[in-house]
Amino acid sequence: MSGTAVLIIVVGLAIFFIFLFVNYIRVVPQNEAYVVERLGKYSGTLISGFHVLIPFIDRVAYRHTLKEQVIDVPPQICITRDNISVEVDGVLYMTVMDPQKASYGVGNYHTAAIQLSQTTMRSVIGKLELDRTFEERETINSEIINAVDKASAPWGVKVNRYEVKNITPPQSIKDAMEKQMRAEREKRALIAESEGDKTAQINRALGDKEARINIAEGERQQLINISEGEKQRRINEAEGRAREISLVAEATATALRLVGEAIQSHGGQDAVSLRIVESYLTEFGKLAKETNALIIPSNVVDLASVVAVGRNVLEAGRKS
Repeated sequence: MSGTAVLIIVVGLAIFFIFLFVNYIRVVPQNEAYVVERLGKYSGTLISGFHVLIPFIDRVAYRHTLKEQVIDVPPQICITRDNISVEVDGVLYMTVMDPQKASYGVGNYHTAAIQLSQTTMRSVIGKLELDRTFEERETINSEIINAVDKASAPWGVKVNRYEVKNITPPQSIKDAMEKQMRAEREKRALIAESEGDKTAQINRALGDKEARINIAEGERQQLINISEGEKQRRINEAEGRAREISLVAEATATALRLVGEAIQSHGGQDAVSLRIVESYLTEFGKLAKETNALIIPSNVVDLASVVAVGRNVLEAGRKS
């Protein structure tokens, strides 16, 4: 055998082994599963790791990812209960739980899930009025999840959740809704303004009331202070008069005591007699000045009798 023939055989064997390695040796990545058929019949499911297939007998028929899949549900036209056309789209989250059922239970579980989501969406939207479609997103999501998850159980697929992305009404409805929202905002603004005016009036009334109360309290306190001052003034005047009377009495008593001591001294009685005569004459002279009619006693010149009377008074006072 020539060298060329040997080279051809070696190259052929190398190509054959490469072909076997490529087609019948499989390394399955993490979170993926390969469905293997043997002579056209389901043989098993390969999970992550290294696997060797029987050449020309086994083949990988389906490949599935076991991670959660995000499937975009295309927009569709739905008719609401009040006959308004709205465009609705969403997002479906699902996971392959059984690769065998996902391979043989349905032709394409992606397409089946999308179609079922859309039909369920039309059914749910048809039960709601337009205004409620924006409020009942949670209800819409829940009903679609229940419907798709129930139908996808034979497919080996688990529906985790569904989210409505957009609900788009026609432009004419948008304009009407915009006008309605503008009217609502203006209404709320008027209500808020009226509430503000009401609060301001109440605050002003409370302020006026508080001011009147403060003024009345001030006037009351002023009257109390005036009365207290008047009371104190009168007390002070009374105490002053009492003190004055006391001082006058003390002075009078002192004067009388001094007079008495003077009378008891040598020549004191003669001095007293002289003082009495002087006082008599002084008062008689005042009487003559104050009136035109003058009554003169018969004994006006009897000074001795006047002095005698004064002495008798003094003697009586001294004995008592």
